[in-house]
Amino acid sequence: MHIKISSFLVVSALLSGCGGNPAHQLSTSAQSETMARNLAPQAIHAAAAPYMPEVATASVQDTERYGELVDNPVKEVSREPISTFSADVDTGSYANVRRFLNQGQLPPKDAVRMEELINYFPLDAKLTAHKPHPFALETEVVDSPWLQDAKVLRIVMQAQEQKKEAMPPANLVFLVDVSGSMDDNNKLPLVKQTLRLLTEQLRPQDKVTLVAYASGTQVHISGANGRDKNDLLKAIDQLRASGSTAGADAMEVAYKQAQKHHIKDGINRILMMTDGDFNVGTVDFNTLKSRVEQQRKSGVSLTTLGFGTGNYNEHLMEQMADAGDGNYAYIDNEKEAKKVLQQQLTSTLSTVASDVKIQVEFNPATVSQYRLIGYENRLLKQEDFNNDNKDAGDIGAGHTVTALYEFVPQGVKGWLNTSRYQNPAPSQGDKAEYAHVNVRYKPVGKSTSVLLSRPVLVSSKALAQASNDTRFTIAVATYGQLLRGGDMVGKRTWSDASTWAKEAKGKDEFGLRQELVELIGRAQNLSANQAN
Repeated sequence: MHIKISSFLVVSALLSGCGGNPAHQLSTSAQSETMARNLAPQAIHAAAAPYMPEVATASVQDTERYGELVDNPVKEVSREPISTFSADVDTGSYANVRRFLNQGQLPPKDAVRMEELINYFPLDAKLTAHKPHPFALETEVVDSPWLQDAKVLRIVMQAQEQKKEAMPPANLVFLVDVSGSMDDNNKLPLVKQTLRLLTEQLRPQDKVTLVAYASGTQVHISGANGRDKNDLLKAIDQLRASGSTAGADAMEVAYKQAQKHHIKDGINRILMMTDGDFNVGTVDFNTLKSRVEQQRKSGVSLTTLGFGTGNYNEHLMEQMADAGDGNYAYIDNEKEAKKVLQQQLTSTLSTVASDVKIQVEFNPATVSQYRLIGYENRLLKQEDFNNDNKDAGDIGAGHTVTALYEFVPQGVKGWLNTSRYQNPAPSQGDKAEYAHVNVRYKPVGKSTSVLLSRPVLVSSKALAQASNDTRFTIAVATYGQLLRGGDMVGKRTWSDASTWAKEAKGKDEFGLRQELVELIGRAQNLSANQAN
């Protein structure tokens, strides 16, 4: 009995560093992760039965990996008037955060990427594309709810929608992790459901390859016609989980298969479905990312679909999709699979603009300070904007990209004290504009970029008079910032976020906005319990 109690105390001590919430222990520290892995199994084996479920859950969750994310700092316009970043259409963070809340836990701070929360939702109002550009670009300025007398600039881009029948022919490689770590109900069985949904969408002109990997790699189907759905469904049903995870070697096979069946002027894409737990062969993060960056030059893009809990390597999944000119989604249930691969199939597969970069130049005559909300791992140097050799994000048909800046007009007290010597008097410049928004992108199949620009005029609305989409985006941004600690939301609370979300639900065709209201309520309750 003495041994059992001591072992339990060892595990409890390991977990106490995250305030009783084991999900907050990030494994960016290799030392703490190794300790947890080495000690926890021994403690679980020796502990008394009543403690086993709690300890087992905690020790597994400690192995989830997230990239460190530091909020963007406040910038002075007099010193840094220009802000540049890459477009991002990933949504995985939203679904992954939802998974934590549904399991009764607040998510790790680094699991919350603001832009992926904001971009998860389709717009309530459809925007008209600015011909000949394949997307619309609109802005709206409202009074900030977070900082007195400040403003919030919402920039939104919406790509033209495309019917499935109008998509170019697709060469798709389904790359499926069938290692032992995938032997959970929320992993391989959910992957199979997702694959069946994808198979239903295939057209006669499409080609499909099924590659499964564990300790080794097996090509089950190679370049089958989109009509051969029964053969593909049989192969999917036969997938079983066992063995270790040689993911890097499997990716090499998948790229070779994609190149073997390459369709000129078509969609050539690998869809990788895994928990990201590579443990055999090449496992180094930077090496894996570099390999994907090299492979994208072949014209094959990589979409990553994350599954499961416990050992989930979210950092690798998100970064590989970025490097592979694809998108990242987290599939936590069949409803999410339908959203990504049925309702938004063309957005997921069909690219309408490549290397999309956004640059905002604030006017020092009218704006003194600003901060960009989100996109921390998408920031670019100012000179990257005009460099067509610099890779950036791609936008799919129907995708929406939204960015929020909170800024302080001249003459208003902001976050930073006024410098006595560094800040020149804002007497020069056009006082009719707050900022100028530039978007640079490459049309599909082109190597030279195109520029689209819009001025942001000096005018703003009260939040209550703003569009449904802007008010809802403010609600999402408040929710996300509170999940990340709430340092920049002033006195705003979960109740404020919930009220704004309820009031701006709009049509809400798929119930996604109502779901956010429910998640805000769960987060509020969990925060209150943690505070007590």
